[in-house]
Amino acid sequence: MNLRTAAAAVVVAVAVPLCWTGCGQAEKPYQAKPAYSGKRPSLPAVPTLPDKAKKEGDAFTVYGATHDLRSRVHADDFRDKQTTIQGYIVKTNYADAPPCSIHKTGKGDPPDCKAPVPTFWIADDLGEKDEIIQVMGFASNYAQLYTIMQAIDEAAKGEEDKVKLNDEFWGMELPNPVPEVGAKVKLTGAYGVTFTKATKGAAANPKHGIMTVEKIEYVEKPKQRASLPGMKIKKPTIE
Repeated sequence: MNLRTAAAAVVVAVAVPLCWTGCGQAEKPYQAKPAYSGKRPSLPAVPTLPDKAKKEGDAFTVYGATHDLRSRVHADDFRDKQTTIQGYIVKTNYADAPPCSIHKTGKGDPPDCKAPVPTFWIADDLGEKDEIIQVMGFASNYAQLYTIMQAIDEAAKGEEDKVKLNDEFWGMELPNPVPEVGAKVKLTGAYGVTFTKATKGAAANPKHGIMTVEKIEYVEKPKQRASLPGMKIKKPTIE
């Protein structure tokens, strides 16, 4: 036997046993195992999804608007579009107006006067404090609000609703009644995460968004007239 024949014999001798152990052998039949009878695992409860409406008529609810703003699918739906949102006014920042900003129009604030942009917040319920949307753009400063508040208060009885005043910086008509806590409003404007209409910097709210309002409709008017710190209102209630 030469060397090549001997090598071939070794290969055959090795391959044959391997084939006997793995080639052509019948598979073991499946044997069913009894069901697990031990202790059941402790799993967390299935979360309850909020049963809230995203719209009320043709207007978004606060829940619906904030939900879609945070959604990867709907976030761009608000871009460069007019949006309408409805809700109750639950808070204003009128009390934050510093004395230097409370005066009639036609007079500028002192250079060192730091006053925020007039703002109010809306929610789906009057008692809500967390899920709220910031609303800006209805007045450029407190002087505009002071002037129209005073004009409404000095108007003849029954003529208060006829008072009109244009914002001297933004050119838009100021709302009458002036937005106040308790009113239910329907707002139309630009809704997104930022407000850039102000001349002093920009505001942002990525969680709940900001409405730069252009139109305010009253579904329910406030019962009290809005005022600024130090103002003496003769007719505090709205009849």
